[in-house]
Amino acid sequence: MSIPESSTPMNQPPVTPNYQRDSSLAVASLICGIASWFIIPFVGAIVAIITGHIAKKEIRESNGALSGNGMALAGLILGYIQIGFIVIGVACLLTVIFVAANGATHNLIGPSASILNLI
Repeated sequence: MSIPESSTPMNQPPVTPNYQRDSSLAVASLICGIASWFIIPFVGAIVAIITGHIAKKEIRESNGALSGNGMALAGLILGYIQIGFIVIGVACLLTVIFVAANGATHNLIGPSASILNLI
């Protein structure tokens, strides 16, 4: 009995699984985005936004070798929301300072008082 040719063992390199590793910039973006809410508000938000954009570009250009797009997106969202709140807070603070500096709080009572004097 002869051995068929197709059953002879072939020397093939071992198959290694194709693992995707997370982008370190995506992890940094997420960590800085979270830190911007609790520890370092302005600086953390800026770093989260910068590293998030760089991480998304790095992941896109890796052709599937890197993962972490969700972490980069979460870092971007946290950073942009934090910057938005900072801008709103600064605008409110400047409005209060401007109103207090011009003495506009006294003017709010003025027209009402003159109406009452007419009665």
